[in-house]
Amino acid sequence: MLTLYGIPNCNTVKKARTWLDENGLAYTFHDFKKSGIDATTIAQWLTQYPWEKLINRAGLTWRGLDEATKSSITDNTAASALMQAKTSVIKRPILVNDHQIIGLGFDETLYRETLLP
Repeated sequence: MLTLYGIPNCNTVKKARTWLDENGLAYTFHDFKKSGIDATTIAQWLTQYPWEKLINRAGLTWRGLDEATKSSITDNTAASALMQAKTSVIKRPILVNDHQIIGLGFDETLYRETLLP
């Protein structure tokens, strides 16, 4: 079963949800704002992608952090703590199938090649 992680008002998440719906693909939506994210899930993601890819450093949440906080994110432990505390800093959407990330951000070509027969 596919799980799409994100926040509902994010335009990129909306595009991914629309694409999945239009292509008849069943998925569960995990809303970071309502459900947060647990350390175990983040740890699984960090085995697949470096924290530098999982944290959206171009986003408003990252840019709104003070310099001391930004400079303290230097490893998986610090990144995991930040992602749990401020879920909006996580790059989105993250599309997961059986604990494996198959999409980080929305890429229609990747979704099509990966998910459609």
